[in-house]
Amino acid sequence: MIDPELAAKLEEISVKADRAYHAAESARKYLFWTGVVTVALFVLPLLALVFVIPSFIDSYTTTLNGIM
Repeated sequence: MIDPELAAKLEEISVKADRAYHAAESARKYLFWTGVVTVALFVLPLLALVFVIPSFIDSYTTTLNGIM
């Protein structure tokens, strides 16, 4: 039927393909979580500043008007 040497080569290729698949999945998960952390640590604080800065400016100008 099939040559034993050929079957061994096919099995070796199959094992290497599985290892490559697992390595690619690990890289995909790493890149996904890198993106999540980037959004959490950079974009969300920027959105928070949109709401904090107007409040700070209002408080600051009220204090300056009270001094004068």
